Amino acid sequence: MLVDTNILIDVLENDPEWADWSIAQLQAQSRVHRLVINPIIYAELSLALATIESLDDAVEGMELGVVEIPRPALFLAGKAFLQYRRKGGAKGNVLGDFFVGAHAAVSGLPLLTRNPRSYRTYFPGVTVVAPG
Repeated sequence: MLVDTNILIDVLENDPEWADWSIAQLQAQSRVHRLVINPIIYAELSLALATIESLDDAVEGMELGVVEIPRPALFLAGKAFLQYRRKGGAKGNVLGDFFVGAHAAVSGLPLLTRNPRSYRTYFPGVTVVAPG
């Protein structure tokens, strides 16, 4: 299972609204799936930690594997982002989400996230685990 950055930030920053839900989901999903992140998620997660050592310790502590994004997923991410922009999507900082969604789609990985909307819209075949 691919774990989105927002879930991990909830845990690391002990988010008062979401930490309990995210921790419970990580524990429950780890009993069923191998939990992984990709280089995009790793880079996004680095914003919350001061050093690469602390980032690597956090990744190891949460028992997350780090897997590469397959080239077909990189291609799909670009095409999905283009579709988003053609539909009037104005946010330019969402490309990372398209890499994550395409990775899940191409690799057949379920995705644990708190922000399911764009994943469900642009990657409808992905099994998304989200609140509600």
